[in-house]
Amino acid sequence: MFVTNPIAIIGENEAAEILEKKGFRILERNWRMGHLELDLIAENRKEIVFAEVKARTSAFSNKMPEEYVDEIKRKHMVAAANAYIKYHKIEKQPRFDIIGIIIDAQTNEITYKNHLENAFLPQTRTISSGSFSGKWRWFHRTKR
Repeated sequence: MFVTNPIAIIGENEAAEILEKKGFRILERNWRMGHLELDLIAENRKEIVFAEVKARTSAFSNKMPEEYVDEIKRKHMVAAANAYIKYHKIEKQPRFDIIGIIIDAQTNEITYKNHLENAFLPQTRTISSGSFSGKWRWFHRTKR
């Protein structure tokens, strides 16, 4: 989705800065393929990072922004990352990060930021024989 929400723009800019300060180079912002989207894609010499950015103006129901990345969003991130890796023939180790940011709605100042590195790992699951025989898994190119 094209980001026009000022809070989201501030959040993604801050998240990109966080990754750059840790030695990563931003490759893509809001990368899309079909219905799949990744907020930030960054790399260093060893890894490629797929980051989900959650920017809010406050913590809702005592939940911090990064806690809103549910299992469905994680599955979509994995599918999008898999598509990106295949399309660009990436051979680096993938990593999934979540970056939560709270921004003061009046001043647009960042009051909270939390970078969860390796927030989750892709899961492998068996698909029923009714859909197709075999396994669905994390497809990552490795040298053989």
